[in-house]
Amino acid sequence: MPDLQRLRPDHAAALLMFEQENREYFAASIPDRGDAYFTEFAARHAALLAEQDAGLCHFHLLVDAGGAVLGRINLVDVADGAAELGYRIARAAAGRGLATAGVARVCELAAGDYGLTSLRAVTTLDNTGSRAVLARSGFTPTAEIVLDGRPGLTYVRDLTPCRTGA
Repeated sequence: MPDLQRLRPDHAAALLMFEQENREYFAASIPDRGDAYFTEFAARHAALLAEQDAGLCHFHLLVDAGGAVLGRINLVDVADGAAELGYRIARAAAGRGLATAGVARVCELAAGDYGLTSLRAVTTLDNTGSRAVLARSGFTPTAEIVLDGRPGLTYVRDLTPCRTGA
């Protein structure tokens, strides 16, 4: 399993390479980030780190032994004990269970280290891989939506521990 690392300044080059190499692959299932994302990447990376330092978001990378980024798993819009989960895995690393394992680890961090009590997620109906990851990770569909002009679902996962006993 690759190492799950919290986003740092020194990840910039590897993260940009990950996004560039997988741009077309990601655009097949989610909206493209646009050219400005890549031309202004350094400023964007700095802004993400500032958001993370402020506790507004928690960004994570799945990194292999050579330092290459294989995936991203992020918690954004942190407020009132909740956040929205988002993730993407490189084409070359897809289908190996990395998304499911990474999401499970980030859910543990969300509940433990970040003190969150619930997570939200969204995906389109045609993104069967993402829907499977969410189902395996304990997320429950809550509503039908339209996401970027396509039918989709919202999901939620309660992170509070089950209470037993009298």
